[in-house]
Amino acid sequence: MTDLVDSSTSLYSRRRSAWELAGTAVAGQGDALSAMRTAGLTGWNIRKVRQTGMDITGDGVTAVDNPDQVMLVRTDPRTGRTRYLSSVGEGYGVKQNEDQAGVLDALVAEAGAPGLAHAGAIDDGRRTFVTMKLPTTMTVAGTDRVDLYLVAFNSHDGTAAFRVGLVPFRVACANQLDLAVATAVSSVAIRHTRNSRIDVAGIRSKLRLMYDYADAFEAQAQRMIHAELTTDGFRDLVETLWPVGHNAPPRTRANAERRRTHLLRLWTDAPTQACIRGSRWAGLQAVTEYLDHYQPATSEAARAGRVLTSTTVLRRKQHAFDLLTA
Repeated sequence: MTDLVDSSTSLYSRRRSAWELAGTAVAGQGDALSAMRTAGLTGWNIRKVRQTGMDITGDGVTAVDNPDQVMLVRTDPRTGRTRYLSSVGEGYGVKQNEDQAGVLDALVAEAGAPGLAHAGAIDDGRRTFVTMKLPTTMTVAGTDRVDLYLVAFNSHDGTAAFRVGLVPFRVACANQLDLAVATAVSSVAIRHTRNSRIDVAGIRSKLRLMYDYADAFEAQAQRMIHAELTTDGFRDLVETLWPVGHNAPPRTRANAERRRTHLLRLWTDAPTQACIRGSRWAGLQAVTEYLDHYQPATSEAARAGRVLTSTTVLRRKQHAFDLLTA
C-alpha cells in the first residue's frame, strides 16, 4: 500500500457514496461522541417495553401479555416522541449508540485516522453506521486508486451484531468493495446478548488481521487488472449473476434486458472504466457500479440503504468477485 493521494485526481470524486447519501459527513468533529451527536445518533435512550396484545371478543377486551418478547423503542431526539424499533427476545442486550464512542475513538487512534468520516441511521434507526478513512491507500497497477475505510455497523432490531469491518472503496466510481478474500479476516463482530460488551482491546487486536486482509485484497486486485475479460465473457458473467429462465414472464424478461443493456454500457463506455477497461477488475467494477449507483430504487437514499444493508447486494458482489478471481 502507498501513501494517501489527493482525491481530486479522481474522475468521479464528486459522486456521493452510499455512506454520504444515508448519513452525515462528520469529519472535523473531534471525538466520536461529538460526531455521533452531529449525525443525530445520541440521546436515543433505547429501552425495552413489555408487549401486550388486545384480544377483542363479544365479551369485551382482554389484555394479553407476551412473556417471550419485548419491544425495543427509542426516543427521537428531534421531537422527543417514542419510536418503535423492533421486537426481540427478553435476553437481548441493549446497547446505546453512545456505547460505541470508546471503541471508535480507540480505533481512530490505533489506525492513525484523522477522525470519523460519516455517521448515520438506516431504516428509521434500526441500523446505524460510522466510517473512518484510513491514512493509506492502494493503487492497483499504479493507476486505479482504492481507499480503505473502517466501518462500524450496529443494529437495534435483533438481526445483526455490532461489527467493525475493513471496506475497500474504489475512488473513481465510489464503489464499496466489501468482499471476502479466501480466509482473510475483514471484520469482527459482537453479538447482542445480556452480558456482551463492546471489547475495545479485542477489536484492536484484530486490526492487524484486517490489514492482512487489505494486502490479500490488493494482491487479488492486481491479478484481476492484468487478466483479460472479453465482452462475451462479461455477458456470461451478467447472465450467471442474474439468471433468467426461458419461461420467465414478459415483464421479468424486459427488466432483464434493461439491466443487461445498462451493465454492458458501463462495461464498454463508462468513463469510470477508462483506465481499466477490458480487464477482470473492470468487470467487477461494472457490476458493483450498477449495484451501488444504478440499480432501480425509489430514491437515492433507498438505494444507499440497500447497498449498506442488503445481503442480496452483498452476495451478488461476492459472487462476481469469486467468479472473476477463479
